[in-house]
Amino acid sequence: MNKYQKLAGNTLIFAIGSFGAKFLSFFLIRLYTGCLNTDEYSTADLLYQTVNVLYPIVTLSMADAVIRFGMDKSFDSKAVYTTAITSTVMGLAVLALLSPLFNLFDMYTGYSFLLYVYCYFSSFRQIASNFVRAKGYVKLFAVDGIISTLTIVIFNVIFLVVCKMGVEGYILSIILSDLLSFIGLTVIAGLYKYLDIKYFTKKIFKEMLKYSAPLIPTYVLWWVTSASDRWFVISMKGEAENGIYSAAYKIPSLLMMFTTLFFQAWQMSAIENRNDKGLSKFYSKVYGAYSSLLMVAAAGVILFVKPLTYILVDNDPEKNYIFGYHYTPILVIAMIFQCLCQFASSVYNVKKKSMNSMLTSIIAAVVNIILNFLLIPNYGAYGAAIATAAAYMSCFAVRIFDVTNLINFKAYHIRTVINTALIGVMAYWAITEPKLVYLRLAILFVIIAALNFGAILSTFKKILAKAR
Repeated sequence: MNKYQKLAGNTLIFAIGSFGAKFLSFFLIRLYTGCLNTDEYSTADLLYQTVNVLYPIVTLSMADAVIRFGMDKSFDSKAVYTTAITSTVMGLAVLALLSPLFNLFDMYTGYSFLLYVYCYFSSFRQIASNFVRAKGYVKLFAVDGIISTLTIVIFNVIFLVVCKMGVEGYILSIILSDLLSFIGLTVIAGLYKYLDIKYFTKKIFKEMLKYSAPLIPTYVLWWVTSASDRWFVISMKGEAENGIYSAAYKIPSLLMMFTTLFFQAWQMSAIENRNDKGLSKFYSKVYGAYSSLLMVAAAGVILFVKPLTYILVDNDPEKNYIFGYHYTPILVIAMIFQCLCQFASSVYNVKKKSMNSMLTSIIAAVVNIILNFLLIPNYGAYGAAIATAAAYMSCFAVRIFDVTNLINFKAYHIRTVINTALIGVMAYWAITEPKLVYLRLAILFVIIAALNFGAILSTFKKILAKAR
């Protein structure tokens, strides 16, 4: 089996294993918008985003170190897992002492304990999940994704639909799902066998921390770019508009969900083939197909953005979720470049250049904050969406230049510019809805598909080729 076939095989396993999870996630968007009003949905989303930024800080980003060092055979697996878990325990102890401070902020009043418990189990589940992937248990990793989403759905039905617990029910559903996932992974993969405190040494801790430490501010900066706009919208335009904006974000986030399936497999292939003589060509082929598929998928989402919105969110006119489709096309463009930035980060992972990842993330955060201040007061959620798109585009422009100097692969700049321009026109038409809008969008979709077909086909042939 050649490296292209192995990458395709792992991607297929993640895709098959996660198809049910992605399908169920569609249902969850409708469930949340149906059971929560815009203010409640805004609060729930803020709590979710808060944990996303807390757990890499609390765990010292050891979940990422687990992937990089866990796949490196020169490091003992017990030492890697024990170090990650021990570091997380210490971080969570500190968070427990600081968690009452959450009550100083109105948006967290009454949720500080749930927020801590949410972060607690999310941290352990993330480390266990990444360690399982590092050990090569890709089928278990994929199945865990299905079961986790299924349990979230079950608990949401119980807590939101039956018990009508609102935001508390939303958070409690995720907590219980993460707990069951951590227990399941620990028992099935025998992770308890890798936990032995005598394997915790200062040497391995320092080496893992040297890699993971720069990723902590990277996550914070990335969070600023992807989530801080919610706080800006709330402070400048109110909870209701942020609730609509948060719901609108869910549709383009589907792009990230599906590209994550590929990235999980790609991250493993990139590390496994880090010393391959043909690494540059490998990156060129994979990046060419990945970016092309991403552009076609994004164009498809914009083509069907209005029908998707009607399907995925509650249509009650009093809640106003349905109007979120006006923001979605801009956020789709933002998501394209977030996904491309994610691919570029794999180079930093392979080369252990986590500092570069942090420095390039600063650019995105600064652009995002400045444009949020300038645009949201006059343009509301439109301004937030534009700021997010501009931030990711700025980061990608710098990051792609940097990573192609580390690994000399073809970045297809001209094709990226043409694709972006065409998708930008699609986004404008989808928002303004001129005459014959669907015909116009369909024509541009066909053009984008034709433009990217060659790169997709070229890599597909590599997958079908006989193993060398």
